[in-house]
Amino acid sequence: MLLELDTPLQICGDIHGQFSDLLRLFELGGFPPHSNYLFLGDYVDRGKNSLETICLLLAYKIRYPESFFLLRGNHECAAVNRIYGFFDECKRRFSVRLWKAFTDCFNCLPVAAIVGGRIFCCHGGLSPDLQNLDQIRQIIRPSDVPDTGLLCDLLWSDPNSDVTGWGESARNVSFHFGVDIVSKFLTRHDLDLICRAHEVVEDGYEFFGHRQLVTVFSAPNYCDEFNNAGGMMKVDENMICSFQILKPAERKARYLYQGLNKTSAPQQPERTRSAL
Repeated sequence: MLLELDTPLQICGDIHGQFSDLLRLFELGGFPPHSNYLFLGDYVDRGKNSLETICLLLAYKIRYPESFFLLRGNHECAAVNRIYGFFDECKRRFSVRLWKAFTDCFNCLPVAAIVGGRIFCCHGGLSPDLQNLDQIRQIIRPSDVPDTGLLCDLLWSDPNSDVTGWGESARNVSFHFGVDIVSKFLTRHDLDLICRAHEVVEDGYEFFGHRQLVTVFSAPNYCDEFNNAGGMMKVDENMICSFQILKPAERKARYLYQGLNKTSAPQQPERTRSAL
């Protein structure tokens, strides 16, 4: 369950069913196969078009298996997306049987990646149970997400500057971990950076712990409430990291999409800077 990926690569965080913004991300970073991608999970729930989002991402994975990669997020779990929207969307638009098929798919997704031998990527964060990266490789698939342990923590934990070592999580799942934990992990495994998602950040990306960890969140104006930007991290052939920012879209500039079970095709805005 641990991918080992080469550069160049675009790394994206949470999407949460914001299909129009996913298309805008591809506009910004380049549509596959012109750019390589790693997504850090949380494709479904919250937004209005989880089905379009996950279907497009899986289609790209099938079409370009050597350059397009999907990690599992905490919402790629039946116990979570049963509550936060994906189950209801599948049931309303198609069937519960379809939701169960996606559950089987999610249970097989990898949960972490090493990029260029130097950047550790996962959806949530670190785990007190993680001593050796082989532990991630040995996680058996398919697997549901347990309430505790390594797999749970990789999808659920969060960094916290007020914590030293490990602390209780405000989510009541997994842990908070401090700057010291990040430093020890990178030193132990000879890595340079942790890249994760899982939390809304105002500018689309945010560094933590002396720039040893970065949070990337790719759903702008999350839930139509936060007015945050979306971010995408580009890692070039020389392992130089840079960030591309997707500002919240004006309604008139958004991709207009009427759903998988509609007859009309998506309409795309002109590719202008104002749409980004």
